[in-house]
Amino acid sequence: MTATADAEAAENGLTPLADYLGSVLRRLRALPPLDLDLTQAYGNVLAEDVVAPHSFPAFDQAAVDGYAARWEDIAGGGRGVGYVPVQSGRPGGRTVRLNVVGDLGAASWRPVRLTPGSCFSVAAGAPLPIGADVVVPVEWTDQGMAAVEIFRVPKRGYGVRRTGEEVTGGALLARSGTYVSPALVAVLAATGIGHVVVRPSPRVVIVATGDELVDVGRGSQPGQVVDANSHALTAAAAEVGALAYRVGICDDDPEGLRGLLEDQTLRADLIITTGGTGTGPGDMVRRILSRREGSRAGPVTFTDVALYPGTALGFGTVGAEEVPVVCLPGDPGAAMIGFEVLARPAINLLAGAEPVFRPSVRAHLLETVASPAGLREFRPAHVAERRGGGYTVQPLNGGPFTLSGLAEANGLLVLGERVTAAAAGSTVDVLLLDRRR
Repeated sequence: MTATADAEAAENGLTPLADYLGSVLRRLRALPPLDLDLTQAYGNVLAEDVVAPHSFPAFDQAAVDGYAARWEDIAGGGRGVGYVPVQSGRPGGRTVRLNVVGDLGAASWRPVRLTPGSCFSVAAGAPLPIGADVVVPVEWTDQGMAAVEIFRVPKRGYGVRRTGEEVTGGALLARSGTYVSPALVAVLAATGIGHVVVRPSPRVVIVATGDELVDVGRGSQPGQVVDANSHALTAAAAEVGALAYRVGICDDDPEGLRGLLEDQTLRADLIITTGGTGTGPGDMVRRILSRREGSRAGPVTFTDVALYPGTALGFGTVGAEEVPVVCLPGDPGAAMIGFEVLARPAINLLAGAEPVFRPSVRAHLLETVASPAGLREFRPAHVAERRGGGYTVQPLNGGPFTLSGLAEANGLLVLGERVTAAAAGSTVDVLLLDRRR
């Protein structure tokens, strides 16, 4: 954000978005680390570096089913002891015959040694005999039991996995801040790790407020609005990796709201409310949570931010435990955008995840769009990769307030405070959204 944009926002009585986010995120700290069994660690973020206690593979082993042999015994150019050229019935040629002196499975543990001209039948994962430097796949042989004919000679080292070939003992497996994926769980387990220290997934409670709200399963009528927000925000929090709990609807009752929030602090690392952040007569959340007590300011500060849609956002703490609370607007589109720019980074920060913001790209705009002056707009869009590199972005119909646009979007077009119109063909910033399609 430029100094000019900052000045324009301040002139409108609005706080620049970058300044607001910086002031909020500086007040948050990652949750205390927790030692977890490996089976429970998926989806969390490592709180410390992890070093391999053992090598992987832990011993020389066969990578395929076949016959473990000495390459010099089967190589066409070599004539090691036991090399027996045989006229093959196959077109083309000659084969090599070796004596099969034993079978080795993945559970075999006694060390054995190859003698010239011999081989072992081995299963994938079986320890290699001493002296073996190649495994001939079963399908390249006649699959003999006492003796085997080899029709095709692999390169030296084929079908063999050496000790520490993938990971050596003492190697750094993952740094602090790394997301624990299923693949990382496999690596950790394979090197002998049973516990890891992680940041726990934040427990996030979502509360929708408003006398007009009714639960899902019915249509809206005059004086009634179906509560879409708490359902959508619960899903959004879960998508980030939080343990998300939907409390449901709270009426605009001061004592009821205070009591509900106080109760939820016992099980929450973050509370998200939606609705009541404005300055109208029915905006009880702002009136209650920002109320001064004696000479003290209220626990939550509400700020008019240079953001479109949804300028009014709240942040502070509630309860004796001072649990962070994020207050989002009641309009569903504004609530979802507010979650993206404020609540999502807060959840990532609590979880110890880096980076806290979504990835972004620069994209070629396909359609001219207008934007309100002095506000940073986030508009649903579809972003696609171009042949030859780069991206294109197509704004979706209806602007930023439309839920259907947000449902279809795989990106958010970002238009800065100084932008009142962006022409087709210009280059713009786009946040990339998670989509499992």
